[in-house]
Amino acid sequence: MYQIGVFATGRGQGSRQLLQAIHAAVQSGRLPAKIAFVFSNRDPGEFEPTDAFFALVRQCGYPLVTHSFRKFKARAGDSADWRLAYDREVMAKLAPHRPDLCVLAGYLMIFGPEMCRAYSAVNLHPAAPGGPVGMWNQVVWQLIARRARETGNTMFAVTEELDRGPTVAYSTFPITGGRFDPLWRDAASNSVPQLQAQYGDYGEGLPLFQEIRNAGMLRERPLVVETLKACAEGRVVIKEGRVLDKRGNVLPGLDLTREIEDYVAAHPQS
Repeated sequence: MYQIGVFATGRGQGSRQLLQAIHAAVQSGRLPAKIAFVFSNRDPGEFEPTDAFFALVRQCGYPLVTHSFRKFKARAGDSADWRLAYDREVMAKLAPHRPDLCVLAGYLMIFGPEMCRAYSAVNLHPAAPGGPVGMWNQVVWQLIARRARETGNTMFAVTEELDRGPTVAYSTFPITGGRFDPLWRDAASNSVPQLQAQYGDYGEGLPLFQEIRNAGMLRERPLVVETLKACAEGRVVIKEGRVLDKRGNVLPGLDLTREIEDYVAAHPQS
């Protein structure tokens, strides 16, 4: 059976929700795969939120592998290559496992060059292909600044070029019309710098910002699951940093918009 490895720091709610979504899809048979392991760059007892994530992993019955980067870095001191040495120890710990694909689920570490060569991995970016770059809050502000009509989410292949890997799968959705239009009108009287000064980096209290973010979050987990499903079924193959179809042809990203919108329509509060 197709083997999936999960890398997660486990610090926040997002990691827990992603693991729960993947677990539910595996249990229901929607995702024809097995979770080979869950890895965290923190150890038990370091942080209470991460310990709660570990409890979820154990509840789901998955092998948990941990290696604290904080403890490792304290031992390594000022060594310039501590990240490489850390990755090598991680890979040694994971040697008994042979994942076909890994997914980064809130993994707050850079996947180093040797890790990229050792594992095929995917990560999520909260914008459509060719859309804004940066953290999710930066993406939302850029969408507002551009008065964008649509956005989306992208699953990309993890490569040595940080956050620049090829698109594996994506979905898009409109951010105009319906409930969005009045929010755009309300925000139109101020520039983005003025809005940022008033509402902060995370747009707390700005309905347009929150609506865009919530619409994206509603689609993130199903996109992760559908991407893993496409890979497990062989419709998408990630090989040496390239994204291919089942015939070995280069694939410019699988458009999963219909599948994601069907899921959202059936699970509007998920």
